[in-house]
Amino acid sequence: MDFLVGVLQATIRAGTPILLAATGSILVERSGVMNLGIEGIMLMGAIGGFATAITTSNLFLALLVAALMGAMLGLIHAWVSISLRVNQVVSGLAIAMLGGGISGIWGRGFIGRTAARFEPIPVPLLSEIPLLGPTLFRQDLLVYASLLLVIALWVFLFRTRGGMVLRSVGEAPDAADARGISVYGVRYLATVCGCAIVAIGGAYLSLAYTSMWIENMTAGRGWITVALVIFSTWDPLKALLGAYIFGGVTAIQLRLQTIGVNISSHILMMFPYLATLIVIVLFNSSERIRRRMGVPSQLGIPYSREDKS
Repeated sequence: MDFLVGVLQATIRAGTPILLAATGSILVERSGVMNLGIEGIMLMGAIGGFATAITTSNLFLALLVAALMGAMLGLIHAWVSISLRVNQVVSGLAIAMLGGGISGIWGRGFIGRTAARFEPIPVPLLSEIPLLGPTLFRQDLLVYASLLLVIALWVFLFRTRGGMVLRSVGEAPDAADARGISVYGVRYLATVCGCAIVAIGGAYLSLAYTSMWIENMTAGRGWITVALVIFSTWDPLKALLGAYIFGGVTAIQLRLQTIGVNISSHILMMFPYLATLIVIVLFNSSERIRRRMGVPSQLGIPYSREDKS
């Protein structure tokens, strides 16, 4: 029983950074803006949060700085892809490389150092429920926040007028524009806010999952998130399941290694990039496959009012 509880607890912790990143990216892409810069945004959130935590010992300020890092990169991505109408794949990859490069340079002075971290907070009574209690209700504050965020985003997208507006901008921006909706404004807001959430996913790695800075500590999680968002068909609840599946694989791998079953890390590191490559190929292969995957019809396609006039 203790082994199972340990695996389940580790599953949720390992899946939480991907869940946060996927939730933010779904918000971005539902507006029609493709987000391939997740890896770089997560790295910037991780180093921004860690540097603030080690300097001030204020974890909530660290989260705020991480979110601001993500928001700034989101603003750059929005300006390039929405206002300048640059290819969104190119813009996203540039953001990924920019975030990776800056975090690597900035983080050199922090390698090996430790900072304050979010510790598990047991929920009274609920944490005593057999199996479920220790698994779900003895986690840190960001785990609880990620679950609430998933539910809130699902309700927003599919049960509110604001969510309908966001989805209409991603599906039929010309029709939304004709109804007086600011397509550019909605896309800018969704991109900036979504990237801020993605960065908090990165900050989770350095402020909760571990308490030290490791160069390139995302280790491909951003690319896994790119694939997960597509496989979840841009649905936060499905992303929750997918994130925890990945977390379970990671947790089981680590547990097997601790009991002497050796699995090559090189093989495991190959799968995120292979899965992302396959998804991108399928994504761009045909319109019919895009429809069956539930892709927002205008995802990755710049909108211009002049072109519609």
